[in-house]
Amino acid sequence: MKVAIVHDWLTGMRGGEKVLEALFGLYPDADLFTLVHRRGSVSPLIEDRRVGRSFVDRLPMAATRYREYLPLMPVAIEQFGFDTYDLVISSSHCVAKSVVVPGRTTHICYCHSPMRYAWDQFGAYFGPDRVGRVASAGLRRAMAALARWDRRTAGRVDRYVANSQYVAGRIDRYYNRMAEVVYPPVDTAFYTPEPARPRIHYLIVSALVPYKRVEVAVEACRLLGRPLVVAGDGPDRRRLEAIAGPAATFTGAVPAETIRDLYRSAHAVFLPGEEDFGIVPVEAQATGTPVIALGRGGALETVIDGVTGVHAPAPTPEAFAEAIERAETIHWDRPAIRANAERFSAATFAAGFSTVVADTLARRAALVPPGDPAPHTEEFASA
Repeated sequence: MKVAIVHDWLTGMRGGEKVLEALFGLYPDADLFTLVHRRGSVSPLIEDRRVGRSFVDRLPMAATRYREYLPLMPVAIEQFGFDTYDLVISSSHCVAKSVVVPGRTTHICYCHSPMRYAWDQFGAYFGPDRVGRVASAGLRRAMAALARWDRRTAGRVDRYVANSQYVAGRIDRYYNRMAEVVYPPVDTAFYTPEPARPRIHYLIVSALVPYKRVEVAVEACRLLGRPLVVAGDGPDRRRLEAIAGPAATFTGAVPAETIRDLYRSAHAVFLPGEEDFGIVPVEAQATGTPVIALGRGGALETVIDGVTGVHAPAPTPEAFAEAIERAETIHWDRPAIRANAERFSAATFAAGFSTVVADTLARRAALVPPGDPAPHTEEFASA
C-alpha cells in the first residue's frame, strides 16, 4: 500500500509535528507533502525525508511569515497530485484536509482543529490590536472566504479523526461531520518522574503568541510573588517580559531534556489558554507534576480537577491566582498524576489510529467495488 502524509507546514516542533513523527512510525515509507518547510526546524525523523513542497514555499519570507500567505493556501494545497497513492493521511489544522485525491484513494484526516483564525479565533491572530485596523479589516474578508471554502471541501475526507472530544465537537459544528477521537501521542517513556528533585518554581511551556494567553499566568504569579519560569519563544516575548515581576525567568526555546528537568522541579505547570488538546499538560503529568489549567477545551479531558491538577474558572490573573492558592493546599499523589498521563501514551495512539485506518479501508472496500473510481462522499463517512 502506497501512503502519502500531508501536513500544513513544517516550521517548528509542536504538538502537530509530534503526531507527524508517530504517523511515520506507523508508515515509515510514506511520502511527505507540505506547503512550507523551514529547513532545520523539525526533528531529524521528519527533516531527513524527501518533502514535496508547494509554490508557497518559494515566496519571499515564506518560512517565517507563512500565515500572510493564507489566502493562497487553498490553491496551493489543491495542486498536489496523489494519483499513485492508495492512502492519503492529512495532518491538518489549516488546509491539509482539503487535498484532492482520486476516487480510488482513501483519505483519512487527523484533525488537530478546524482552522482557528478562519472560524472562531480571528481576533487573537489578526485583530486590530495585532495587525492594525486596515490590515485586520482586509484579513477578515479573506478569512470569511477561507471559512466558506473550508466548509465546502469538508466532504473530501473519507473519515475524520479528532485529537480530542472538544475538537470532534468543532468538526461537527463547522463541517457537519462525525469524528473518531484518538488522542495524540505523548512520550511517557521520556517524560518520567524524578521524586528526589525539589520543587522550586511554577512553569509555563509555550509558544509566546497571543492566543496562548501566557500573560494570565505571568500576572497571576506576579500578584502572588511566586517564582515563575517561562520556557519558549515567540513574538509576544518582549511584551510578557515587560509585565512580569522580578521573580520571572524567560529561558527562550530550550531542548526537550531541559523541559523535562523544568517539569520535574515545578510546583505546577500552567495552561492559561483554551487548547484543542494540549500536549504540555500531559507531559507535565507524566513527570508527576500537577497542572493549573483553564477549565475549558482539551484540559477538561486531560486534567482531573483536584486529582492531577486544578481547573481555573476564567482566563484572568485573579482566577489563576486563586487556583495557585488552592493547588498549594492539596497533597498531590504523584503516581496517580503519572498514571493519568499514561492514558495518552504513544502506544495507545498507534493502536487507536491503526484500528481506525484498518476499519476505514475495510468499509471502503465493502462499499466500493474493485476498479470503481467512486468519489469521496459524506455518505461513505457515515456508513
